[in-house]
Amino acid sequence: MMKASSLAQALDDRIGGAGFLKKAMRKVFPDHWTFLLGEIALYAFVIVLLTGVFLTFFFKPTMEEVVYDGAYVPLRGVQMSQAYASTLDISFEVRGGLLMRQMHHWATLVFLGAIVIHLLRNFFTGAFRKPRDLNWLIGVALFGLVMLNGLFGYSLPDDLLSGAGLRILHGVTISVPLVGTYLAMFLFGGEFPGADIISRLFSLHVLLIPGLLLVLLPLHAVVLTWRQTHTQFRAKGLNDGVVRGAPFFPAFLAKTTVFFLWVLAVVAALATVFQINPIWLYGPYAPSTVSAGSQPDWYMGFLEGALRVMPPWEFTVFGHTVTMSVLIPALGAPGLLFTALAVYPFVERWITRDHAIHHLLDRPREAPVRVGLGVAGIVYYGVLWLAGGNDVLSSTFHISLYATTWIFRVLVVAGPVLGFVIARRICLGLLARDRHTVAHGVETGVIVRGADGAFTEIERPVTDEESAVLVPPARPALPVAADGDVPPPARRRVHDAVQRSWSR
Repeated sequence: MMKASSLAQALDDRIGGAGFLKKAMRKVFPDHWTFLLGEIALYAFVIVLLTGVFLTFFFKPTMEEVVYDGAYVPLRGVQMSQAYASTLDISFEVRGGLLMRQMHHWATLVFLGAIVIHLLRNFFTGAFRKPRDLNWLIGVALFGLVMLNGLFGYSLPDDLLSGAGLRILHGVTISVPLVGTYLAMFLFGGEFPGADIISRLFSLHVLLIPGLLLVLLPLHAVVLTWRQTHTQFRAKGLNDGVVRGAPFFPAFLAKTTVFFLWVLAVVAALATVFQINPIWLYGPYAPSTVSAGSQPDWYMGFLEGALRVMPPWEFTVFGHTVTMSVLIPALGAPGLLFTALAVYPFVERWITRDHAIHHLLDRPREAPVRVGLGVAGIVYYGVLWLAGGNDVLSSTFHISLYATTWIFRVLVVAGPVLGFVIARRICLGLLARDRHTVAHGVETGVIVRGADGAFTEIERPVTDEESAVLVPPARPALPVAADGDVPPPARRRVHDAVQRSWSR
């Protein structure tokens, strides 16, 4: 019988990989809690896949009408689609079905939440800089794909709440100039609500988008991460060529396995204790029925808010009506968000002319403008998210619906500006405090009284370890033309002047 070592050697001779595997086992991972945010997203995705596979065994993605005669008594005798009826069967008749449904939904919410927090952590610490700009773009694409797939999955049960979302999707689709009506007919299979929308969304939800995710997610989380040096926060003795931490095997592998079990346990606990998306309370979707207080999942709330605060605006060109009150919020709001995320690393690199390789992360305060822009984006997203519930806010706090709408219209413009100014000033203040600490020492809290009766606090000198964290590295200055240099063309001079102005 061939020994295991001989078998491994034979496989390596034919397909290779032993060298990469040996190097991968020794890869060092820094030990910092913020690095776990990406792992939460990865493990939530695994849970989404596993529970999704279970649900596909029982879900029937068709809008064919049936009369329900299942276990849920209040809906017996009601006409509904097979998609809705099979979702009821999963919830009440399949053993463990309701738990799997709720785990699938909660894991999706955790997945998207972890992506957002992980993205913000990378943005504020400058982890998107060279050589990780490609990984940043992949992460932004993952965020958009997961958000879109969440919308499609949320619509599959064909209940009254998800049907309201599909009506919005249909309205956005037909508002696209020239081709909108054709796209809507193709997607829905006829006039709204059509006959094919559930089956087509099902194919996108379980085949196309998960296939893209299965390609991009390992590339983002494993291949490029293993190929590059891991990022880490600045400390004494560290530089762009030195990594301090534990090797992948056995230390990191053991920790990440336990962390996966913790994520699984949290998702299972959420699904067990907190009810989510109880479709049996909403009933099957009917185009003639509209429910009050309908709210999408949190990650789609900003699109809902953008639609609600946009003033009515449409015009006719060559006999075609262009509905800007739908196009701008439905396409402009997410387009602005994702375009800004995608191009920012390259804009910052152009402004600063910083083309160096970075493996050490910034503290957020060390890039005040970047932090200000990030906070402005958060405020922009948050205001639109709150605006998506303006009817609920009006009803709860007894405020006019028109008043809340105008408040959000003002805030969506003024809020990001205020967020930028306040966040930037806070960062500048923190930097000034760091400089004072380095120059004068660390406060000890010990108060003494001098011979003249005055009280002073004793300060101790900053240690080398503290200085390495508090003192940011010098940023490269833009080159200045010497007196004897030939002046560049006028176009180049304008380009350099704009670049220097933005750099300052």
